[in-house]
Amino acid sequence: MSLAKIHPDLRRTMREADASQTIPVIVRYRRAQDEVSPQGLPMAFTPYPTYRTISAVATEGTRADILAMADHPAIERIWEDLPVHTLLDRSAPLIGAPRVWSNGDEGTGVKVGLVDTGCDLNHTDLKERVRASQDFTGKGSAQDGNGHGTHVAGIIAGSGAMSGGSYRGIAPAADLYIAKVLDDQGNGRTSNVIAGLEWVVDQGVSIVNLSLGSDGSCDGTDALSEACDAAVAEGVCIMVAAGNAGPDSHSVGSPGCARDVITIGAGTDEDTIASFSSRGPTEDGRVKPDVVFPGAKITSARAAGTSLGSVVDTNYVELSGTSMATPHASGVAALLLAANASLTPAQIKERLMATAVDLGLDANSQGTGRGDVYAAWQAVHTTPTPIPPEPTPTPTPPPKPPPTPGGCVLTLLLAFHLF
Repeated sequence: MSLAKIHPDLRRTMREADASQTIPVIVRYRRAQDEVSPQGLPMAFTPYPTYRTISAVATEGTRADILAMADHPAIERIWEDLPVHTLLDRSAPLIGAPRVWSNGDEGTGVKVGLVDTGCDLNHTDLKERVRASQDFTGKGSAQDGNGHGTHVAGIIAGSGAMSGGSYRGIAPAADLYIAKVLDDQGNGRTSNVIAGLEWVVDQGVSIVNLSLGSDGSCDGTDALSEACDAAVAEGVCIMVAAGNAGPDSHSVGSPGCARDVITIGAGTDEDTIASFSSRGPTEDGRVKPDVVFPGAKITSARAAGTSLGSVVDTNYVELSGTSMATPHASGVAALLLAANASLTPAQIKERLMATAVDLGLDANSQGTGRGDVYAAWQAVHTTPTPIPPEPTPTPTPPPKPPPTPGGCVLTLLLAFHLF
């Protein structure tokens, strides 16, 4: 029996489950073999869609079904299809965004994918920024009935029109692609998130915002973390919320524990770390988060008919959480890509981390510090000082022919005379 194929988190769930209980799972097949058709899996029911980023299919089964799958030669890995949810709890000037705007960069033409509860597609601050949307929850549209996704969208690219510019997003000229993967209660499954992630990547986005996650520490080997790392390998910058399980250590959940994403913690206007912001290290000992951005008492767009958070007025609401910090980072990435479209996800990560303001705190609380968009933007524009060419060496003169004895005496006499 190939128990090693079953992720440890799923094995724990199987031990606690009744024999007849079905468990939602994500099954990865071996890349070296042909894809396993839904009918080829050892179960008696129809699985859900397949996912190309991690060569997997979502389905469900009893303990016996899962053990049978583990014995199938074409199956490589089985994860639990974990539940995921939203991560909740005067920021633009603090991180230097207006200084970038004054230089003409507002994220024009940069495509940002929002994988969340959807978006209020009719909000004045956002409707001109939304280019496409897709529902993965069964609601039938990506219209946000929760409020979380709309608030996040406003932080990324809201125009601030309904506030006279006061509640403007970090990259107000960026384009938004909305995937509704969480229902109007803010809940969903890993498989929904992977489906939404793949859809926004297929739309050609350069950045994906994931202000969501699962509970509990992780090591980056879960299905969603691997799907995120696979998207980064395709050239997409993935911004992920660290989670709101702080101040305990080892509290960064999936997909914040993924290796190649940029994991964002939450800071305050006073440049401290918000108490709720999840702390590292990851389960396998890596430092997380990578950097922090403002995430406490953030005012942004309010979805019509929702009352999530502290309502400011008809158009705006105040929320706190690493969910709010993460879209700040997504907006910053959009500004950097507007300045230099050739930047890779690794280069964006390096610039954000290298230019962050060190708050003098533990790395597993602050990463490298609080993000500074203007410093990162300057780093993108800075041309390295060219190394001057080495000077051309002076040719070595050919040796003089040996003097005759008479000549030698004459030279010595003249030299002596001149002194």
